[in-house]
This record gives sequence, C-alpha cells and structure tokens, in this order.
Amino acid sequence: QVQLVESGGGLVQPGGSLRLSCAASGSIFSTYAMYWYRQAPGKQREYVATITPGASANYADSVKGRFTISVDNDKNTVYLQMNSLKPQDTAVYYCNAHQAWIDYWGQGTQVTVSS
Repeated sequence: QVQLVESGGGLVQPGGSLRLSCAASGSIFSTYAMYWYRQAPGKQREYVATITPGASANYADSVKGRFTISVDNDKNTVYLQMNSLKPQDTAVYYCNAHQAWIDYWGQGTQVTVSS
C-alpha cells in the first residue's frame, strides 16, 4: 500500500506562484508514473502533468510552459511548480501514482487563484 500526502496549496494572486508537494510513503518513483490532476468546482477531474520512471515529463496544454513537474528521489517527493497562475487554475490538486492497473491517490490540496 502506497500513501500519498499533498501539501503546498493556498490562496495566491493571479500571476503568482505556488509549489505543490506530494510525499510518498516509500521509494516508488522508479516503478510508478506520477501524475497531478485537478478538479474545479462543478467540473470533472482533469489531467495536469505526469512524470514517468524514466523522468519524461508531459503536460496538459492548459498548463504547458507555466507548470513544471519534478521528483526528489531522496525525499520520496514529487513536486508541481506552478507559475503565472490564473483564476482558472483554481481547483483541488491531487497526486496519483500509477502502475498498470494500480492507482494510489492523495487527499488533495486546494489551490485558489484570486485577487
């Protein structure tokens, strides 16, 4: 069983930055692809970014060029650096670990972009 704990959310003004963290309960990044998803009020959960065990990163078009996903294997933590934030980035952000048919989810962290 893998446990994921997100942190780093909060209230930020448009144009600001936040860094989300997702701490895993073990060394999983060599075997699990790590994802960030988000869910805005009244909307479906949507894909944000992923990083594979080979450290290949991909992003949704809506965040490309503004968000960066990375991992720290020593800390068993995956990060999502979010820059140039927009009000439409407001959502609960979830961390996901995926391998074949296995998925683990964190509890989510709220990000609110508002002036």
